Amino acid sequence: MFLDERSKQLRRDAIDLSLANGGYHYGGTFSTAEILKHLFDDIMGEKDRFILSKGHGCWIYYVLLREQGFDPVLEGHPEFDPHNGIFCTAGSMGHGLPTALGQAQARKLKGQEGKVFVLIGDGEAQEGTTWESILIGGHLRLDNLVVIMDSNNIQGSGYVNDIMPVKTPLMGAANLAGWSVVELYGHDESLTEVDFDKQKRPMLIVANTVKGAGVSFMENKPKWHSNWLGGEELKQAREELK
Repeated sequence: MFLDERSKQLRRDAIDLSLANGGYHYGGTFSTAEILKHLFDDIMGEKDRFILSKGHGCWIYYVLLREQGFDPVLEGHPEFDPHNGIFCTAGSMGHGLPTALGQAQARKLKGQEGKVFVLIGDGEAQEGTTWESILIGGHLRLDNLVVIMDSNNIQGSGYVNDIMPVKTPLMGAANLAGWSVVELYGHDESLTEVDFDKQKRPMLIVANTVKGAGVSFMENKPKWHSNWLGGEELKQAREELK
């Protein structure tokens, strides 16, 4: 997997920030790195809003918020703090998407511009609130709502397909409910090629990613969903991300 300097830098900064603040959850943090990079660097404008529903993957999110001059509380899951760019408390799975849906609908009712982007996990997508939100979002035709699913195929207790396969059923349900559905690779420039300006319906983007992407011993390993990093492994991770 090729990582440019920006992607490596975000991972290095996430390691430093997490180690200084008792953090872990590197697998789901690194699988979202390029998604978050492109959202914050290339896609979102001043009137757009972002919600991290898979709150455990928060460390690159914090890095990007701090780069923008915000000062969020550095906890293992984001807490609602709109003055510092956090628009939803995350941690309990399945909450971020319905919150984003409500905020998108509120914007429509008030005639406010800008989209609401929300990043969910594929294990999280098994939650009933995800499916209800897909139905409601389609019914309301929320063309200002973009849901990105980090499809890294691993959740807290193992491989997604061993526990409850969700990607194909969710894409099918979204399509039937009136969403635009896009599947792409989550570690290259593909997300920047989506034409959000021409969005006419709520959009579900399934980003195929690698758990722990960028650090060889973490990649596709369930234990790195929530493992601590130290010793020789920390040294190796830093070396690979130079």
